[in-house]
Amino acid sequence: MQYLINEFLRILVKISLKGYFNKIVIEGKENIPKNTPILLVANHQNALIDPLLLATHTGLKPSFLTRASVFKKSFVAKLLNFIHMLPVYRVRDGFSTIQQNQTTFDQTYEVLRGNGTVIIFAEGSHSLIRNLRPLSKGFTRIAFGLKEKYPEVTPVILPVALDYSAHKRSGSIARVTIGKVIPVDMPAAKSGLLTKSVQVALKNLVVEIPNENYDQQLENLIAHQVDVSSREDVELFLETGQVPNPVNEVSGLKNKLMKIFHFPLYWLWLLKKPGVKDPVFSSTWKFLIGFALAPIYYFFLIWLSMDTALGSWALTFLIMAWITLIGNKNPQE
Repeated sequence: MQYLINEFLRILVKISLKGYFNKIVIEGKENIPKNTPILLVANHQNALIDPLLLATHTGLKPSFLTRASVFKKSFVAKLLNFIHMLPVYRVRDGFSTIQQNQTTFDQTYEVLRGNGTVIIFAEGSHSLIRNLRPLSKGFTRIAFGLKEKYPEVTPVILPVALDYSAHKRSGSIARVTIGKVIPVDMPAAKSGLLTKSVQVALKNLVVEIPNENYDQQLENLIAHQVDVSSREDVELFLETGQVPNPVNEVSGLKNKLMKIFHFPLYWLWLLKKPGVKDPVFSSTWKFLIGFALAPIYYFFLIWLSMDTALGSWALTFLIMAWITLIGNKNPQE
């Protein structure tokens, strides 16, 4: 039953993500090995959107390592465990909690032993900054811990980059770039070498905007309609000033019409927005509001169009809601 529910949710989330984004680009899918224990190591720029994309667009059925602070409420903890999320305790959670990580690591060993996939956002936190940050060593501990417990099992590291043309907006571009696997074929004493290899591999996949004058360079890229989810396009513009695949901005009128014909959902977002202290979660909340309530809103309009005196008005409103949703493709910040 758990498997069926998870598969159903996976399909719903995948459909919803395709509606939320203008385009989802998956590059390097041929690099995903089969029948192999995979530690998928990714950068982390967009809160819950990152794991949802990886769970629905890679063909994998992964477990996730997630910061333990979100497991504090028992109901939430049960829900997260149900969808294969496992808690990771950090020093900031208290030294007394660190030893609880062993239970989580033991669970990941069993997943990997069965040729499953475990996803780790190894930067340790999320950020809107379009650069790869230093990686923590948690994934190497899992890799070598697995080999110590089950010497016959040989895991691989799969580096994956997640980039967005606009982190906080719907109708933008999401890009998942899958690199070549890195075998865990060195002794545990050389774990630092493995960390460095993964850091280099990810750095060659993630969009990098130089730290010097970062804000001005990002504004310049957007002003010239560069697809800032594409490493190749960003590098080409920074080196030559060329824009091979310009992204067109959506007019303010289209955006306003979309909000008008989805006013209950937009109103809920306006209510929630002041409470979203971390801007990284903006897209997450917008997606969750749409995922949970857009179907109810559409079915309500369908019911009004069929069984009430407001039928023609409701049908018109429904059609315009869909048209403006499709038309509101806003790929840049």
